[in-house]
Amino acid sequence: MRRAVLVLGLAAVLAGCTSSKPKPMPLETVKPTIAGRQVWSARLGSVEFPLAVVVRDGKFRVAGTDGTILVLDADSGREVSRTRVDGKLSAGLGSDGRFDAVVTVANELVVVDGGREVWRKRLPARVVTAPLVAGERVFVMGVDRAVHAFDALDGRLLWRLQRPGDALTLAQPGIVAAFRDTLLVGQGPRLTGVDSLRGTIQWEAAMASPRGTNEVERLADLLGPPLRLGERFCARAFQSAVACVDASKGTLLWSRNVGGLQPIGGNETAIFGADGTDRISAWRTDTGEVLWTHERLLNRGLSAPVVAGTTVVFGDYEGYLHFLSTATGETQLRLPTDGSPVVGTPVLSGSTMLVVTRKGGLYAFRPN
Repeated sequence: MRRAVLVLGLAAVLAGCTSSKPKPMPLETVKPTIAGRQVWSARLGSVEFPLAVVVRDGKFRVAGTDGTILVLDADSGREVSRTRVDGKLSAGLGSDGRFDAVVTVANELVVVDGGREVWRKRLPARVVTAPLVAGERVFVMGVDRAVHAFDALDGRLLWRLQRPGDALTLAQPGIVAAFRDTLLVGQGPRLTGVDSLRGTIQWEAAMASPRGTNEVERLADLLGPPLRLGERFCARAFQSAVACVDASKGTLLWSRNVGGLQPIGGNETAIFGADGTDRISAWRTDTGEVLWTHERLLNRGLSAPVVAGTTVVFGDYEGYLHFLSTATGETQLRLPTDGSPVVGTPVLSGSTMLVVTRKGGLYAFRPN
């Protein structure tokens, strides 16, 4: 008999791993060694779902829990447009600059064109990964790892990819990304290259080797968003590994066994990420060799990082931004937001970095 697919939330994983939450490490006094400042802010309402911010044509596009889709000029923070879809959101935002796509808690994929809803389709499973909009198609992956492709113009289903899955999956954003004409999706610990026109599998590369004595310990879903560096895609496999794949060949470049609950960031020189205790590590992009570790932000609920020049930036559960040297890991600057957790991954448009908080605060910074 087919085994039922169970969906495990991150909170459930953490509750099963520890009976008491460790105390966050107190913040050390920081003497700034770089300049940086907040340049504008905006408000979106709360963000209670896994957030994805789209950067396109000098604009930030972001969605809130209440169904608001907000487009802001990255340089000035000027509101370009504000749209509201009917229904609370469970995932979003995906956009190609014309079509915006979100998913509601009622499992409805909603597509907006020019501020007007053009269609919505009910999906068979819950969705927490932001849709991908590319090539006049909308790609969406459910927590059951089934992938659907829709025509962006009329909502027509083009194809569906459903593979035999593990009995347990993680209700945390996975990988749905584009590389040339190939759709990249995370299928458990495997990065899979899919023909975007037909939905057929072209290649797959195992980025982690799950280990453990039970289903929870062997859970190793790839966490999105991935880090793209040219033809190289790097990602974290939940609680098990950080790895890089050559997407042009579909081959694994390297994989390093390391725990962690959040996606990674980086550049052509180094990749950065925090493990399950928020110990930060830097790995060489080409080999995976450890360059340095940082243990002064332990248990502070760190976000995924973003690299801005020679600085890597992490948000924490109190809304602080921690600017670390990419070369040494030394803290260079700390800036506050609104005191609520930083959600999603900070993103860059030119020299402007956008950070979103749980309370729906949108804060733009320019580190120098």
